[in-house]
Amino acid sequence: MSDPYTIYFAGDLFDHKHLIGNAVLADFIERLSDGRYACQVPQDFEFVDFRGVNIRNTDLMEVMACDLGLFNFDGPDIDSGTVVEFMFAKMLDIPSVILRTDLRTSGDGDREDWNLMATHYPRTNNVKIRSLAWYREAQGQANSLAELTDIFYTRIANAVIAALDDVRQQPPLTKPSPITPEAIYQWAVQFPASGFAERCGPDFAEKMLERKRAKGLL
Repeated sequence: MSDPYTIYFAGDLFDHKHLIGNAVLADFIERLSDGRYACQVPQDFEFVDFRGVNIRNTDLMEVMACDLGLFNFDGPDIDSGTVVEFMFAKMLDIPSVILRTDLRTSGDGDREDWNLMATHYPRTNNVKIRSLAWYREAQGQANSLAELTDIFYTRIANAVIAALDDVRQQPPLTKPSPITPEAIYQWAVQFPASGFAERCGPDFAEKMLERKRAKGLL
């Protein structure tokens, strides 16, 4: 595919397990989808030093630019930065997949393993992985760590790809007139303030809308 669907890949990036796990899963998603999906992983473009509002602006700009979102909801309480990015994506009606591989349950809702306030949003598919069970099953089939990794991440990536394929076919929400996607995206450029509009530039929203319309996402 000459112009793949771009995915904002959100989640923890604070230790070696997060960093390597994110990179490996992103690679498997891209390869197993035959290039249909291209992951934008924040650890690959965030600043190492000077961690401040520029990181926030860069990440929100990437959420806005991407065609879909993949949000890792692992941990006893899901990462607060990931929740902000998820809500920004939902404000923009971006098709999204929530991935949880954590075996712990910590939700207060009626069906999910995370906070009720981050549930029940439209154009959102949930993928819940029994990671320890899948790991042990892969371990029983593998003769090396490399083979185990391939079996384990192939299974996870295929589940995520199926969810992405489904969610991008779900129709956009009906926007009340006279509100238009242009108005929504222009507001999204303005409301974070603190240099976000300047970071995006004058034509960012228009270019993103044109590209997403060409893919049938709006």
